[in-house]
Amino acid sequence: MVLGKGPVGSATAQLLAERGHEVLVLSRSGGRSTGAVQHAAVDASDAAALAAAVGRADVLYNAVNPPRYDRWTQDWPPIAEAVLGAAERSGALLVVMGSLYGYGRPSGRLTAASPLAATDVKGRLKARLWGDALAARDAGRIRVTEARASDFVGPTVPAPQSHLMRQLDTLRRGRRAWVIGDPDAPHSWTYVPDVAATLVALGADPRAEGRAWMVPTAPPRTQRQALTDLAAAMGAPRARVAGIPWSVLRAIGTLQPQMREIVAIRHQWDQPFVLDSAETTEVLGLAPTPWDDVVRATAAGAGQAGTTTPGTGTSDGGTGRLKK
Repeated sequence: MVLGKGPVGSATAQLLAERGHEVLVLSRSGGRSTGAVQHAAVDASDAAALAAAVGRADVLYNAVNPPRYDRWTQDWPPIAEAVLGAAERSGALLVVMGSLYGYGRPSGRLTAASPLAATDVKGRLKARLWGDALAARDAGRIRVTEARASDFVGPTVPAPQSHLMRQLDTLRRGRRAWVIGDPDAPHSWTYVPDVAATLVALGADPRAEGRAWMVPTAPPRTQRQALTDLAAAMGAPRARVAGIPWSVLRAIGTLQPQMREIVAIRHQWDQPFVLDSAETTEVLGLAPTPWDDVVRATAAGAGQAGTTTPGTGTSDGGTGRLKK
């Protein structure tokens, strides 16, 4: 089962289909079914409707991500509660697509075992939702595991959802790319196909259950380095990159709630923010796609993100099901 049909949900559904699984994707808007991937419409926050749609699925992949930061405290809790209920009723293994928000300001490389010590609203919320899932597991209600990734990169990621992808048109035009935070702070970028591969692996490997795992991710690149690499791969002029002063972003945040939420997680952008996925590689045998390959694929597919093809789409808070 794949919840949502954004970049991660779509890539996961496609990979499952390629491996011979019957896949049902559930989303708020539904979609066009193919022989390998079926689509149906359901509201992920409607507990009864979601449980009925999930039925007796074997694995439930939650790739839902409410798009508006400023509404997370309203949008996430009912979705998370409905998903836990559906997993309990179906008996499915719940595989959650997580993030790094719960860790807060890092003091070094982030591993799955790093403490969830966030102090901002979004980070505390994500940490609480994972705690709720573990509590349900400890009570014998569900089986659960979680994959955690850094900021997405890849040709299927819509520009508004990626700090790198939103700069590609600017790079093509030879204009200066204005980025959030320190353009020279090392940062991890997670390739969406690696996310899908990790989710599928967690759904099939009994060793994964009961804990979180970092998605295999290439060594960190600063925003300046990453954008320079992408510009070169697109044949664009050499990237010119500068950071937007935090004072400017705070001023914008007085008018735009979304920007206020970005300022609240400045710790992800004003210092090294690096994911350590060595354990996932060692235990589960998953390796990250080499950065040069990520750059080539992203540059080759630039401009196609956000288009809809069978089994793909944008994030809309939906759900989905896998039958083995």
